[in-house]
Amino acid sequence: MTAMPDFILCRSASVLIVDDEPGMRQFLEKALSKHFGLVETAGSVEQAEALRTRCHFDLMILDVRMPGRSGIEWHEALNDPNRHSDVIFMTAYAELDTAIQAIRVGAADFILKPFRLEQMMNAVLRVLKRRQLTRENFLLKREVRQFLEADNPMVGDSTAMKRLEAVIQRVAPTPSAVLIEGESGTGKDLVARALHQMSGREGAYVPVNCGAISPELLEAELFGHTRGAFTGANKARDGLFSYASGGTLFLDEIGELPLGMQSKLLRALEQKAIRPVGSEQEVRVDVRILAATNRQLSEEVKAGRFREDLYFRLNVLTLTLPPLRERSEDIPQLAHYFSRHLARELGLEAVPFSHEDLQAMQEHPWPGNIRELKNFIERCILMGQLPLEDLSGVSRVESAQSGYPSCWPLEEVEKRHILRVLDACDGNKSAAARQLGVARKTLDRKLSAWSPEQNEASEVQN
Repeated sequence: MTAMPDFILCRSASVLIVDDEPGMRQFLEKALSKHFGLVETAGSVEQAEALRTRCHFDLMILDVRMPGRSGIEWHEALNDPNRHSDVIFMTAYAELDTAIQAIRVGAADFILKPFRLEQMMNAVLRVLKRRQLTRENFLLKREVRQFLEADNPMVGDSTAMKRLEAVIQRVAPTPSAVLIEGESGTGKDLVARALHQMSGREGAYVPVNCGAISPELLEAELFGHTRGAFTGANKARDGLFSYASGGTLFLDEIGELPLGMQSKLLRALEQKAIRPVGSEQEVRVDVRILAATNRQLSEEVKAGRFREDLYFRLNVLTLTLPPLRERSEDIPQLAHYFSRHLARELGLEAVPFSHEDLQAMQEHPWPGNIRELKNFIERCILMGQLPLEDLSGVSRVESAQSGYPSCWPLEEVEKRHILRVLDACDGNKSAAARQLGVARKTLDRKLSAWSPEQNEASEVQN
């Protein structure tokens, strides 16, 4: 059997063949060695376990019935959560009970002897493809979490943010157009970048602010132009559609697009082709379109300022980002995020927040949304204090009197804050850990260091 492109999955994988029949071991070893990076064989479960303790195997092809322990009884391998291997069971006995047992212990596939080599190779490929999809799904979820919680200020545990994360994760790999709506400063560009980064598209992410380019130049910027197409066009130039081919074009402030340009954009999206200014020939492009606006495009359509057909073309899926005032529970996380990252960028010390500081931030309406909060935290770091009078007229002195004295060491501030949050959660340590943004084990460790007896008593209650 000739090698197929699918077998590239096997090159970096390892396989262990366990069978008491030497002929079967040699047969499979010879066939699989052509494709796998590592192939080992064993004649019993005991020999196989000795190999498994020295090397991790991605796949194990295991005979069910062997002298001594059967393959289904190899509990060390089948129940090891830290060194999981996919298992294909082989058996010469077509018994229903055996098949049920194999499924119960987590068999990835089940093959009856005698079998053709093609049957085994197809089973191997099915298992490896499923394993690869599981890994890719895990990496995608991790990338979503890292992007939304570590690499940008789209963080928070509010219901709105969890819903947004779930939608991004589901929609990102598709080629569908997405319309992102929300007030200025809510993070529309960040969502667009997340959609692109997790799309799997190999081309570039190209953002363009439709309201920042003059209407006379917008067509040439998007579609490109030929030499001599207009005064000053001394040479041909590709447009942003061409630069984004194979990737994503993010049309920010799409509501600012002139009506005349809207019709040309609609044609480009429908035909998947553009015509550079001054050219009579169309150029095919493969572009995923993301658009954003702080206007209600449906209202713009009713007012005649936006084409209805273009609106429907862009509005395959709409993501509406909530203003910061509607998810004030995320403000403490956002404040800490900005404090850490901006302090590092500025080379200055982060400003600690008291309970009253965070409460004042949560009560502020933040008309500029996340952008305003970020600027406020940056100003705090530059000044070395929190100018709360900017938020609610409360002076820093008043805040210090009702919060934590400035003479307290950081350890004491941390202790008092944790105990206050724990008290507010009625002693529920799991809830307190979630509110503090730390692991339950971290909270247990700190409480134990402060008062071992109190921690043990609290453990009984929780």
